[in-house]
Amino acid sequence: MLQKPTTLLRKNTLLLALSSLGLLSSCGKDFLDLQPRNAVTTEIFYKTQNDAIQATNAAYSQLSQNGMFNYSLWGIGDVMSDNSFLGGGGAADGVEFQQLDNFTIPATNPLTTSHWQRAYLGVGQANQVLARVPAIEMDAAIKNRCLGEAAFLRALYYFYLVRGFGDVPLVLTPPQSAAEAASLSRTPAAQVYAQIEKDLLDASTKLPASYTGDDLGRATKWSALGLLAKVYLTEKKMPEAAAQAKAVIAGSGKSLWTNYGDNFKVENENGQESLFEVQFKNGLSSYSTDGPGSVMNEFWGARFFGTPYVVSSGGYGFNIPEKEFVDGYEPGDLRKGPTVFVPGDKYPDGQVQPASLVGDPFGFNIRKFFVGTVNVNNWDSPLNVPILRLAEIYLILAEASGPTAEGLEAINKVRRRAFGLPINSPSAKDLTAATPNFDAAVLRERRYELAFEMDRWYDLKRTDNLVKTMNAQGKPAKDFNNLLPIPQSERNVNPNLTQNPGY
Repeated sequence: MLQKPTTLLRKNTLLLALSSLGLLSSCGKDFLDLQPRNAVTTEIFYKTQNDAIQATNAAYSQLSQNGMFNYSLWGIGDVMSDNSFLGGGGAADGVEFQQLDNFTIPATNPLTTSHWQRAYLGVGQANQVLARVPAIEMDAAIKNRCLGEAAFLRALYYFYLVRGFGDVPLVLTPPQSAAEAASLSRTPAAQVYAQIEKDLLDASTKLPASYTGDDLGRATKWSALGLLAKVYLTEKKMPEAAAQAKAVIAGSGKSLWTNYGDNFKVENENGQESLFEVQFKNGLSSYSTDGPGSVMNEFWGARFFGTPYVVSSGGYGFNIPEKEFVDGYEPGDLRKGPTVFVPGDKYPDGQVQPASLVGDPFGFNIRKFFVGTVNVNNWDSPLNVPILRLAEIYLILAEASGPTAEGLEAINKVRRRAFGLPINSPSAKDLTAATPNFDAAVLRERRYELAFEMDRWYDLKRTDNLVKTMNAQGKPAKDFNNLLPIPQSERNVNPNLTQNPGY
């Protein structure tokens, strides 16, 4: 499986992110190349097939780091939505998350700043591959794969950037100088989306349909087309979204797990429902959000609960499910158990979830990415985080098709699985053409199917529901909160970066 790097590029501005080569890692989740590459430059590096593979692996690396799925996106995707609130240990704990939770976000917020920077590091590494790998003499199929992976990853990073910040600099080649990098202006979002579409279509022609062995976890043709369906949905290009969703369902060979919770087990990583995941591996770092392991198990775990603690070093109780969210499960919805801990639930060692914890007045915690004690003194978890699952592709098809026979069957497959019913047989839980407000029903189904997979804020804003939903929850969201602030540190370096209104 694809492995995260052990030595990471650490730069703090867009200028440096776009002008740097990056430090590189080897491939294979079961093998780590621990040799530092601090002295590697573009002049001596891009020579061999192994160089091309390592450079491509490095382009994946930013997904598992602090600015992406190992910290920032919990706040942006979850805490800024109606699914969860910060929790934690009090007024001084997780101030950066509190600012997102309360919609009092300064342009200096560390989470939004690191999200911008980390995504652009990924863009920069993908650009290096796309610019330099074509000249390497190597196996043609591997070269094609590397270029397809880089195009997919550039599209994925830009998808997060454009959804989060709106107009963003569109950089498709490595800048030739620091001055060039420091003079970039914001590109209209429509142009960024057009490039994302182009990259994903290109990637879909270059990537294989599947992998085996140590290459499991790399982007496939179906990863690219699945993401393209989601991009089209975000752009409200419904016929195009439906067409790509149907192509993935028909051609990918993927199928829903019978049991919803099987999606979130270490032994099922990159499994039958998975289209693309962030790869995590534990045992190589202890207390770092920038290591190859996930810290979600620790940060989301019940706060300092249990004797011994139910997670490695005592949980921090971040990202606590809202009571309204937990109470909103339909009776019999089997997704609730694998998604949240509620008072009275038992942990694997027999300890019982309490009625309340510090920062957690109703005793709710996220179970979905819980793996228990990994190592007594370690934060890092090996459990991957899904970015695209087949269930979401069915929901994309449902939303894009509306309450047609095709759209209804797509959402009902997801619902039947949720209630433990045969996926392909009509049931009493099915939605019908008479279901009122079908769009709202699909959005609700996405909420419970994809809960805490860091997608809810994006769903609320793309459907024009963010402000009214958060206001109803007592959160002072305004229209301008449909975008994040352009980081002040980036604007200090590059005065051509204008600020989003309201910040």
